[in-house]
Amino acid sequence: MAQEPGALETASPKGPHAPTELSDLAALKALAQPRRQRILQHLTLHGPATSATLARELGLNTGATSYHLRELARYGFVEEQDAADGHRRERWWRAVPGDRRFPPRSRQSPEMRLVMDELNHHAYAADLELFEQAQLRAGAREDPWADAFPYSRGSIRLTLPELRAFFEEYIALLNRYKRPDTDTPPGARTVLTRFLALPAPDAAPVSEPAPDDREPHDRAPHDREPHNGKASDPT
Repeated sequence: MAQEPGALETASPKGPHAPTELSDLAALKALAQPRRQRILQHLTLHGPATSATLARELGLNTGATSYHLRELARYGFVEEQDAADGHRRERWWRAVPGDRRFPPRSRQSPEMRLVMDELNHHAYAADLELFEQAQLRAGAREDPWADAFPYSRGSIRLTLPELRAFFEEYIALLNRYKRPDTDTPPGARTVLTRFLALPAPDAAPVSEPAPDDREPHDRAPHDREPHNGKASDPT
């Protein structure tokens, strides 16, 4: 998620893609389905696959994966991949690359907001699971990629237009490092990138505590806690 308020990128484009906005509610509902998100994630991470491969990897049946693939294809998220030799009998599917943006929350209808909240909930959970699994795998063996988990937590003061510009610079940075498979050097791996920015909450106004919230020494004598004869625990 990012921009105003979000972006969805699938696969690695072989060139710059103009952003397209996903404003069709039916398309968003199709994308928000948890199993379809898992299918799309698998195709993005591991490349083209058949419905049988997806069923085996995701613990589904081929009928379910075929149905979900057709629904994703209906809205342009996946497509059939042509066989290189023209004789392939199995149907192979790939994620369609692109820079897809979600409408800003101010332009989302109440129904669209519910769909986006559902979509984000599953997407964030899947990202966290991927991160934790990758760390565990890297730490369980001698892996030079065990240190490949850079992250940053910071804060900057920006106006809303500046935040939009900041996001576009981030996308431009990603695109600088994208390249076709033929130009990718040996030893390169797919690196998942996630961007999340949010305005800090406003400071809560300082108010006088209610009578029941006062510390014991501020209470009237009859309000004080009874002594139970025990020493306080120093820990």
